[in-house]
Amino acid sequence: MKKTPEPVQVIKQRRDRALAAMVDGVPYIRFLGIRFDRRGDELTGILPYDDKLIGNPQLPAIHGGVTAAFLEVTAVIGLSWTMIWQDLEAGRLDPDHIASGALPQMPKTIGLTVDYLRSGLPRDAYARAFVLRSGRRYASVRVEAWQDNVARPIAQASGHFRMPSAFTPRTRSA
Repeated sequence: MKKTPEPVQVIKQRRDRALAAMVDGVPYIRFLGIRFDRRGDELTGILPYDDKLIGNPQLPAIHGGVTAAFLEVTAVIGLSWTMIWQDLEAGRLDPDHIASGALPQMPKTIGLTVDYLRSGLPRDAYARAFVLRSGRRYASVRVEAWQDNVARPIAQASGHFRMPSAFTPRTRSA
């Protein structure tokens, strides 16, 4: 007997709940106001402009540390999303379980090299991560951030991450 496919809206809600739980589970991501736009399995990080993000009020320009944090967060969430995607789609990972605080272990940053290409202006910024290699122990990710024009990035980074050994739930930090 064939199983009836789930309605598309149910699938989208499951994906959105899982992503929101991952993002909301990290206080620093909430502090910076970073959110993610999901289109299928593709994520775009969004850093909404806020006065607290300005490092040099004379220019004004977004602080370099905020830019680097935005790139790193986008890389970690993007890599985590690719890690859980198959389990989420196969129903082996319950987004309600994740939303209740049983979050998957995140990859740990080994190293992040940031190239600042131009000043981040006082406006929203966007970033997208590209997983170059993901194995059982190690992953390599490239990430780019832009503001008004994706072809004119404000910064890019190359990151190396230690992968969690397996899905191990962690409790949500306050």
